[in-house]
Amino acid sequence: EGGAPGRRGERERSEEAPAERGPGAAFHMFVLMEDLLDKLKLLSYEEEALRRHNMRPLSRHYFALPTNPGEQFFMFCTLAAWLISKAGHPFEQPQEYDDPNAVISNVLSELRSF
Repeated sequence: EGGAPGRRGERERSEEAPAERGPGAAFHMFVLMEDLLDKLKLLSYEEEALRRHNMRPLSRHYFALPTNPGEQFFMFCTLAAWLISKAGHPFEQPQEYDDPNAVISNVLSELRSF
């Protein structure tokens, strides 16, 4: 019982200030992105998803660094649509200028149906 409040306090501080979680916490997103890229490569995303839409392959840190939010969102939507289709659920490829809220709503709705 005596240790629980201390742990709770530590958890609250870590949620507020990510730097207090440890020296490697700032780089965790880069590790996740590299893992994602490895998994996409295993699924042949370059041949199946990118070539069809004439897109460049992702860099190792593409989603880890906010460089061009519109382009990154469209890439995310393209990959999400491709993965949903690859899982056996027909899903229409979103267009670059579609309403972002509608696209995300469609993706989430399709994922809920799994």
